[in-house]
Amino acid sequence: MSDIGDWFKSIPFITRYWFAGSIIVPLIGKLGLISPMYLVLWPDAFFQKFQIWRPVSSTLYFPVGPGTGFLYLVNLYFLYQYSTRLETGAFDGRPADYIFMLLFNWICIVITGLMMDMQLLMIPLIMSVLYVWAQLNRDMIVSFWFGTRFKACYLPWVILGFNYIIGGSVVNELIGNLVGHLYFFLMFKYPMDLGGRAFLSTPQFLYRFFPSRRGGVSGFGVPPPSRRPPAQDQGGVGGGRHNWGQGFRLGDE
Repeated sequence: MSDIGDWFKSIPFITRYWFAGSIIVPLIGKLGLISPMYLVLWPDAFFQKFQIWRPVSSTLYFPVGPGTGFLYLVNLYFLYQYSTRLETGAFDGRPADYIFMLLFNWICIVITGLMMDMQLLMIPLIMSVLYVWAQLNRDMIVSFWFGTRFKACYLPWVILGFNYIIGGSVVNELIGNLVGHLYFFLMFKYPMDLGGRAFLSTPQFLYRFFPSRRGGVSGFGVPPPSRRPPAQDQGGVGGGRHNWGQGFRLGDE
């Protein structure tokens, strides 16, 4: 038990609480301590009965049973692996920026879920995080089951098909990928590679609650000089594409 405790404490704190919540809430539903009917996202209950906890509980809850247990464990593994890698990689020392990414993705997924009457939001949020990691490490070669190897940028789509085979829904994974792409495009691709306006920035109050441990809290790079407006080039700081950092092989500890 001490080994499990030490392992749990070694998980980065944002991932740790998300991971723990994704175990505790399904367990509460499984044991019947709270009816699963109160944990899923129902638009009528949210808007008309003001059950405002549902967007949060539906992100953490998953109905675990004989037909869904393996799918749940696989996605719990993806949560642990890729949230940890983002939190200790591209977002290392920037907890406010990582929390903002999760909040942005979560809000987009909740809005989509309310519009499409989706009751469970766990897999879309996990897939959105996995998609961001895959894009930040897009040229890294990863290995999947049975020794298949491909670039990390294809990983979200491979997992989409994999989850569908083991009982998932293409809609859940697809929404997660699209939300992850929206965040990546607005935060990284458009302002840095295309020289466009930065539409997303972490609110200052998050920095007050979760201060950065080192510099660079307002962004992850600057647009290439050739793409920036002439007025900004005069006397400005030299730009360049951001170094996204090293990736990881799928399944590495």
